[in-house]
Amino acid sequence: MIEKFNGIIYLIIFIVHFLAYAFYAYRTIFTTKAFLDQYGMDVTGSIMTRFFGSLFVGAVVMALYIMFVRPNGVEGTWGFFNLIFLQNLSAFIIGIYSIKISDLGVTEKTSIEGIIAPGILTILSTILIYGLSDKIYI
Repeated sequence: MIEKFNGIIYLIIFIVHFLAYAFYAYRTIFTTKAFLDQYGMDVTGSIMTRFFGSLFVGAVVMALYIMFVRPNGVEGTWGFFNLIFLQNLSAFIIGIYSIKISDLGVTEKTSIEGIIAPGILTILSTILIYGLSDKIYI
């Protein structure tokens, strides 16, 4: 498995990245009330919060498939990695806009997690695309 990811470093980055996705999927889908309370959101936002989490589930399932089932591992999976990068980058930019520029929904419970988490995920996905480019762009 390590050779499919061009070494242990990229495998670890892949695992860390998608563990973060799994964490947010779990929080938004299975502990929705606590997630909403943490950010001072009303329970009427539950449906959209779970919708948001479902997007993480799809990515985690695909990552598990690439990691454990797909015979060629990451070979030819450029579309998946680029989509993940664009989602992370979009979340990062929109997080900056939402927290630093727009005041809609900003309360005393607002944290910069909406900037930091997608920023880190953007960096991790960039490293993965760069480090796996010889395999994913086949």
